[in-house]
Amino acid sequence: MSTDVNLLSKGLKYLGILVFLFIASPITLTMGFKALKKFNDTPKEFISFIILIIAGLLILFTIYFAFKTFKILLKALFNN
Repeated sequence: MSTDVNLLSKGLKYLGILVFLFIASPITLTMGFKALKKFNDTPKEFISFIILIIAGLLILFTIYFAFKTFKILLKALFNN
């Protein structure tokens, strides 16, 4: 049972991207809610909804990417 070094390096690169997504997703969501509060009853209100939609999609992608990353890391460490 040896470690696949190439797959492990790919998993660690994905892990770095995942850490960035873990930071960027909640910040984007917070920006969307603050924009919704600031642009209440103005024509620029659609900008806050666009930011909230992007943040929601980013959070969903982060969850998917986390499962994908950990699957790669587990495959690299515990291959047959």
